[in-house]
Amino acid sequence: MDDLTALARHHLDQAKSDPHGRSAHLFLHDGPLRQSVIAMVSGCELDEHNAPPAASLQVLHGHVRLTSTGGATTDLIAGQVLRIPHERHGLRALEDSVVLLTAVTATVGCPTPAENAENRASA
Repeated sequence: MDDLTALARHHLDQAKSDPHGRSAHLFLHDGPLRQSVIAMVSGCELDEHNAPPAASLQVLHGHVRLTSTGGATTDLIAGQVLRIPHERHGLRALEDSVVLLTAVTATVGCPTPAENAENRASA
């Protein structure tokens, strides 16, 4: 069992000494399920990248801004959780922050969000 509070504290300390201002650790890997702690110092950015089939972001400490290709932005503070949109997105730390990223990297046998919408429309 992992202690998220201890992981968050440790990786924020690591991020403060890292030249890129961030530290990450994949602590749970079970089939397609992944959970990672990502610590970022204020001003640090994760450039825009593709979204996995399903993911959420929970802020454990600090204040972050999630941006998406369409220009939408969502600010999140400690205690808040958000489903990551199914489009390219980026993340910026507005203050020293730690997030919990939960991602599902494959959906074998499961319909995609677009397929779910098609199935609902044809029903």
